[in-house]
Formats: sequence, structure tokens, C-alpha cells
Amino acid sequence: MTRPLIGVLGASGAVGRAAVRELRALGHSGLRLGGRTASALCEVAEDHPGGHDETVWADATAPDGLRAFTEGCDIVLNCVGPTYRLRATVALAALDAGAHCVDVAGDDPAAEDLLEAGPPGRAARTVVLSAGALPGLSSLLPRWLAGQGLDAATALTAHCGGLEPCSPTVAHDLMLSLSSGGADGAAYGEALAAVRDGRRVPRALRTDEDTAHPAFPGRVAVQPYLSGESERLASVLGLDRLDWYNVHPGPAVRALLSLLPSRLAAGEDPDHLAERLILAADLDLAGRKPYYVMDFALSGTASGASATAGLTLRTASSYRLTAAVGALAADAVLRGGVPAGVHFACDVLDPDTVVRHLRSHGVADLRTTGTAAEAEQVEEGVL
Repeated sequence: MTRPLIGVLGASGAVGRAAVRELRALGHSGLRLGGRTASALCEVAEDHPGGHDETVWADATAPDGLRAFTEGCDIVLNCVGPTYRLRATVALAALDAGAHCVDVAGDDPAAEDLLEAGPPGRAARTVVLSAGALPGLSSLLPRWLAGQGLDAATALTAHCGGLEPCSPTVAHDLMLSLSSGGADGAAYGEALAAVRDGRRVPRALRTDEDTAHPAFPGRVAVQPYLSGESERLASVLGLDRLDWYNVHPGPAVRALLSLLPSRLAAGEDPDHLAERLILAADLDLAGRKPYYVMDFALSGTASGASATAGLTLRTASSYRLTAAVGALAADAVLRGGVPAGVHFACDVLDPDTVVRHLRSHGVADLRTTGTAAEAEQVEEGVL
């Protein structure tokens, strides 16, 4: 039986390298590794000399190179960006080559491009977008938590962030997200907004520049931020209330982020600001261990009484989290677990499968409290 050919675009980047390792851990070999630097791709291939991987020069902004890379693939896992500049470029190239596609980002702009392009010849193929840490896992984990002993969920408070290097792709996407990244040409999300009575309410919350949270070491700044993904999550879970906070532990990054809107409005070069963000992250990280945290507190009812469930995820790298979700999405598509069409990862991946993988492969430490912890203990006892 012929093995499916998985093409990993951006295989030598922070997410791509980790995605290759995750795919190998899932039993996939003979990968096609794509990127713009031949020597770096060879290093990735040499990490697994018995895997029979091939390396192919590919540039997502060069149609001919992208066409050559996608041709012959059964599925393409896209790990390159900036996603809000590329939008559906890679996915459309994969579909035109007869391949499925998983994008660790993509988000609403890519979905809109794909739905506008539509068939012909693409109806039998699958595209999974937002198959990363945030967005992606940021919606999958609350959905998993809601199924751990709660009969109904009513309110969610989330704190996500950490202290780690900032890749060029992340830096440029952050700049672009301030003016794009959401649906219908809007920004990716709205600062200070929250969900109240099931709907978005502007300026419902306030930023705190100096606070403490038990899931994070030391003092941190927290910024309320409501994205389209979070709003969809509130709708899926039937939440009356959702408070989402981005957490910034590093003072250099915090200071720069607070200045970004005014600097961009004044016409400062986004590429220059992205370089400054990368340097600020390195400065904050100097002498400290990198970490990334996702903390969720969910309240609702269980057996007719008020109940709470909590989940805290800790890892050394959000890039590996993104890689794990992307690899799991590609594996699910190849196994026939995702129907044809355009989907967001949180809507089609099985939360239980994702949580088990993160735990069993040492991707992250996940700990539960309240009703969720009790449900896990019962499940372990049954098993």
C-alpha cells in the first residue's frame, strides 16, 4: 500500500520543524519538506535519516515554486506566514494540485477566500484552518473542559500568554492583525470587549498592567481581547459570559505592544516594528526559561447544582503546541476523520484525542480542578 505523501511547507521554521517531529511520532514518514533555505531543510531531514524525506525548494509567494511543491502531495501542512498576507494562497495551490490542506493559521480571511473561490474540482478535498495553539487549541481545550462533568456551561474566563522567543512570522502577523485577520476585513479581535448575555459588548473590561495570576510566575500585565474564535466558542458552548485575557509577562514586549496602534497610525514601518518586537521578546527572555500557559476557568451546572471546572496547560513552547495540533489535523484528514469542505480545526478535531496526544507525547502538562478533576478520576478508575 502506498503511503500518503505529506508536504510540510515551512519545514525548517520554528513550527515546521516541530510539526515534522510530531508527524513522525504519529507514524508518518517519507515527508516532502519545503522551504526557501536548502541547507536548513537538509538539517531537518537529517534529524531522521531513515525517514526517506525529500527536500524541495518552495516559496509561498512564488506561484511556480508553490505549484512544484504541492504537485503529487496527498495533503499539505502549511506552517509559513505571515498568514494575514498569504491568506488562502497555499490552500488554493494545494487544492489545485488535488491535495488536501491543513493550515496552522489561516483564520477567517483564508476561509473567506476559499469559500469565494469554491469548486470546480475542489469539492472532494478538505481544508482545515486555524490548526494551531491560538487560534485552535484555544477553542478545543474549553470544549474538552465543558465535557468533563458539567451538564451546562454558563461562563468562561481564559488567560493565555507566556515568555518565549517571537518568530518573524508571529511578529508580522501581530502587526497585520491590528487591521485585518477577522471576518469581513475587520481586525482579528477587539481589545477590552467581552461576551455578556451571549453577545459582544465593547469596553466591558479593563487592562491591568501589574497584577498576579496563580497560573503565571511573577507579575504580569493582562489585556482583555475578544476574537472571532472566542465569540464562536461562546455560541457553541451556550455561554452567557466570556472574559478572555492575553497575558504579557515581559515588560519590554508590554511597553511596545501598548505603543503599536499609535505608531502604526502615525505611519511607522510595520516591518521595523516587527523587528523591534522580536528584539523586545529576546530582551524579556534573557536569563529566564521560556514558557507558555493557557488557563481556563469554566462555571456552570452539574446534577442541578452550581459547579466549576478548571484547566491549566503549561509548556515550554507555544510553537510546539501549534505543531502538534497541525500534525493531528493532518493525520485526522488522512484517516478520513474530517469531511470535505473548509473547516476550522476546533470544529472538526476530537478534543479527547488532542488532549491525550498532548499528555502522552510530553507536549504539555495539563492539570484540571473542580468537576473536571473529579471526572478524570472517575474515567481513570473505569479504565
